Amino acid sequence: MTSNSPILSPTGRGEQGNPIEFRDRLMVIATMHRKELAIAPIVQTSLGVRVTVPQDFNSDLFGTFTRDIDRPANQVETAKLKAEKALELINADLSIASEGSFFPHPILGIPYNREIVFLLDKKHNFNVYGECLSTDTNFRHQEISSYEQAYDFALKIGFPDHAIVLMPDATTSAKEAIYKGITSENLLKVSVRELLKQSPQIHIETDMRSLYNPTRMSNIAKATEELVRKLQQLCPNCNFVNFDVAERLRGLPCELCGLPTQVTRAHVYRCDRCQFQQEVLFPDEVQTADPMYCSYCNP
Repeated sequence: MTSNSPILSPTGRGEQGNPIEFRDRLMVIATMHRKELAIAPIVQTSLGVRVTVPQDFNSDLFGTFTRDIDRPANQVETAKLKAEKALELINADLSIASEGSFFPHPILGIPYNREIVFLLDKKHNFNVYGECLSTDTNFRHQEISSYEQAYDFALKIGFPDHAIVLMPDATTSAKEAIYKGITSENLLKVSVRELLKQSPQIHIETDMRSLYNPTRMSNIAKATEELVRKLQQLCPNCNFVNFDVAERLRGLPCELCGLPTQVTRAHVYRCDRCQFQQEVLFPDEVQTADPMYCSYCNP
C-alpha cells in the first residue's frame, strides 16, 4: 500500500477513536535533575496529561556522568528502569524517564549527544521512546595544572550558565573527591586550588547533569517532541500509537539517466501492534536524484 503520509493525530485519537487516551491522566516524570522543566510543558500541551515528580527519586542509582556509579544497562533499558522505579514511588500507571549519553560522532569525530525520552504505559501495556541525536553539546574534558587553565576551559564551555566538575583524575570513583555543580568563579578558584594541593595535575570536565547544562536540557526537549510525534502518529489499521518508519527503501531514480540510485525512494511505516505496513513514496519530497549520487552518471 502506498500513500503520501501516515495518519497524524494531534489530539491522540485515530479516525475511529484511539484506545490510548492520555488526557487528564497522571504522568510521573522520573527525575531529580529538573528535567520536568524540559519535558512537562510539551507533554501537558500536546497530550493533556497532569504531571508530577516523585520527591524521593534518586536517579544517581542508575548511573552518573562522573562515573562513580555505573549505568546498570544500555541507554534505553536504563530509561525503562527509571520509569518503572518512578511508578513504585507514586500510584500511577504512566511514567516518563530520560537518559543521555555522549560519545564521538562516528564520522566527524566531534562530541555527540544522544538523548532518550522513554514513556511507559502500564495501563495499555506498551512503551515507546523519542530520540534526539545532536552535535549541539558542550561535552568536554581536560587535564589542568593551574586555575588559569581551569578558567579558560570554563569560558569555552559556557560557564557559569553551564557548570563545571573537578576531580583529582579522570578515573576517580570516590564521591567525596568529586566537586560537582560549580557555577561561580569563586567556587571554581577555591576548588581548583584545593585539588592542586593534593596533585600537580587535576581533571576538569563539563557537568552534564540536565539542571546544570542548558544545552543538554534543550536536546531533552527535542527528544520529548519526537516522543510526542510518535504518540500522535497512529496506525491506519488499528489506531495504535507509534506508526513510524521501520525501513528506508533506496532506489530513487537518477534525474539524468533514470537508473536507481542509493538515495531513499520510500519509507515503510509499520505498526508494532498489528504489523500493518504502509509505504510512503518520496519522503524527501523529491522524485528524482541528483546525478552526483548515480553510480552510472558519476561512477
